Amino acid sequence: MKMMSPSKAAVFASLAALVASSATLADTTRIRFHTFYGTEMDEIAEKMQDQVREASDGELRIHYFRGGELVDSDQFVDAVSRGSIDVAYGVGSYWPGQVDLGNIEAGLPGAWTSTEEARAIFEDQGLNELLEDAYAEKDVVLLGHGYGSNYDLLTKEPVSSLEDLQSMKIRATGQMARVLQAFDIPTVYLPAQELYVGLSTGVIDGAIYGGPVEYEQLKLNEAADHYTFLNMLNPGWTETAIVNESTWEGLSEEHRDILRDAVDQYARDIHAWLEEGNQRIIEEGEMFEFASLPEEDSRRLTEAAQVVWQEEADKSERNARAIEILVENAKEQGRL
Repeated sequence: MKMMSPSKAAVFASLAALVASSATLADTTRIRFHTFYGTEMDEIAEKMQDQVREASDGELRIHYFRGGELVDSDQFVDAVSRGSIDVAYGVGSYWPGQVDLGNIEAGLPGAWTSTEEARAIFEDQGLNELLEDAYAEKDVVLLGHGYGSNYDLLTKEPVSSLEDLQSMKIRATGQMARVLQAFDIPTVYLPAQELYVGLSTGVIDGAIYGGPVEYEQLKLNEAADHYTFLNMLNPGWTETAIVNESTWEGLSEEHRDILRDAVDQYARDIHAWLEEGNQRIIEEGEMFEFASLPEEDSRRLTEAAQVVWQEEADKSERNARAIEILVENAKEQGRL
C-alpha cells in the first residue's frame, strides 16, 4: 500500500475539519437579539446566550446587540417586522405610533403599583391577548414581558406634598409631565445624559427618571439627595420582547421553547438586578433621604391621569378595551 505523505495527510485533515465545521454552521440557527440596554446587562446577556446554546446542544445561538448598535430603540418594531433583527427587547412607549397599545403596554401613570399587580393585568386580565393581536398586525410575535422597578422623584429639596413641587421645575416625560402639569407643577424635558448638569446648575430642581440604582449610575446623588416615592406607578415601565414572525415559524417547537424560556429568564434577571440594587441603596440609607408622597396626593395623581387614560382609549377600540381593563383593576385596588 502506498502511504500518504505527511503534508498531504495534513491537507486532507484540514479539509475534513473545514467540512465538519461548515456542516455544524449550516445546522446552527443564529438569532439576532437587540436590546435597549447598554453594557450594564452584559453578564445577564451572556447567561442567556449560554442557556440557549447549552439547551439546544449548539443548534441555536444568540447574537447579542446592545442599545443603538444596529438600530435605534424606537425602530425595533419595524426592524423585527422586516427581519433586520430577529428579536427585540424594548419598551412599548418607544413605538406608540406603530403599535396602538404601546403607551398602555409600557405603563400609564397610575396603572399599577406592584410587579404582581402588573403581571396579573397582562397575564390574567386579558391585556396580553390584545397585545398579541396588535403585534401580529406588524408581522411580529409577542414573546413576553419584563418588569422594571422603581420610578420615582429625585429632588434637591425635600418634598412632602404636591404643593411643594409647584415651586420647582421637574424633569418629566410624556404622560407623566401632563399629569404633573394638572397641578401647576412646571415640567421640562432633558435627556438622561443631561440630568447631572441640569440638577447641578439649577436648570431643573428634580427629575422623574427611575429608581435609586438608576440615579446612582448617573451619579445624580452628587447633585440631589431627596428621593420621594410617588406610589403611582411601580414598576415604572414594562419591557417587551418581540420576534420576527418568519423566524418564529422557522423554529422547531423545541427551539421555540428554549428561546422563550431564555428570554423570560433574561427579563427576570434584569428585574432582579434592578430590585436588588434599589433595595441595597434603600437599606444602606446613605445616598438619599427617603420619603413618600402622602396617600391622598398619590390618589390625586391617579385621578388626574384619567385624562391621559381616556386619550389612549380614544385611539382605537382595542385601546378602549385595554383601558377598561386598567380601570376595572384600579377600582378593585381602591385607587379609583
